[in-house]
Amino acid sequence: MKMKDELVRGTAWNGGIRVFAARTTQLASELQRRHDTHPTATAALGRAATAGAMMGVMLKDEGKLTIQVKGDGPLGQIVIDANARGEVRGYVDHPHVHLPSNAMGKLDVAGAVGTSGYLNVIKDLGMREPYRGSVPLVSGELGEDFTYYFAESEQVPSAVGLGVLVDTDNSVIHAGGLIVQVMPDLSEERLQQLEAAVAALPHVTALLDQGETPEGILNFLVGEDLTIHDRIEPVFRCTCSRDRVERTLITLGADELRKLIDEDGKADLHCHFCNETYPFTAEELEQLHRRASEGRLKGE
Repeated sequence: MKMKDELVRGTAWNGGIRVFAARTTQLASELQRRHDTHPTATAALGRAATAGAMMGVMLKDEGKLTIQVKGDGPLGQIVIDANARGEVRGYVDHPHVHLPSNAMGKLDVAGAVGTSGYLNVIKDLGMREPYRGSVPLVSGELGEDFTYYFAESEQVPSAVGLGVLVDTDNSVIHAGGLIVQVMPDLSEERLQQLEAAVAALPHVTALLDQGETPEGILNFLVGEDLTIHDRIEPVFRCTCSRDRVERTLITLGADELRKLIDEDGKADLHCHFCNETYPFTAEELEQLHRRASEGRLKGE
């Protein structure tokens, strides 16, 4: 039986570094199931979702963010939504991409994502305008790309590790990641110690395979001087619903709904994030048309 997903947020070395680590096996498995992703696509989507989960809990209160990975590889675009509560959803344009292993015998995520393109992050912090950050892809492996994003767009030196281990039957064995961020008052000696520890750290999925917890992975990296501030369970959650889709259809207006009824006689609205389809019969569309007409007459 697989363990529950867990994400921990903490500090170490007297606040000199911020640390995040996550086990996201169930999250990656749910994304694989919903989108029927093939192994390389599973790894890429799972890595991006893991990064999104950790970046989401960096936000306060009702903050949320969207990650867009737009590379020139066959996967097309990867999109992840996440929030401060650890709720994550996402999709990839072409889920059935699977490439031969790379030179190291690993899933060729860089080949699938591409090495030319952009990583965009849009943060909704409850202010008038969202924060937008964009950097070019540097490797397509995603861990290095998020590391570059933090350094260039947010000016926070960071180390990001992401991993998804996929079985021969396309199921997710392990998924997880970590983010370590250097605060301005970290001493040069501690910085060198951190760089050596990051370089010596085994792959995240190897540690998970050994039974390590997210907290254990951070202890492995920074030693015992670790303070955990939060523990949450990252979960897949989509905000779509039939009621929300109905409201979207009504906002089209009575004229557009009448055109849809007359030309198609039905409607099937699909959510990219959760892969659910909401079918509407002609009779149901007529009801929505009446509601849209009444709203227009009332000046809504």
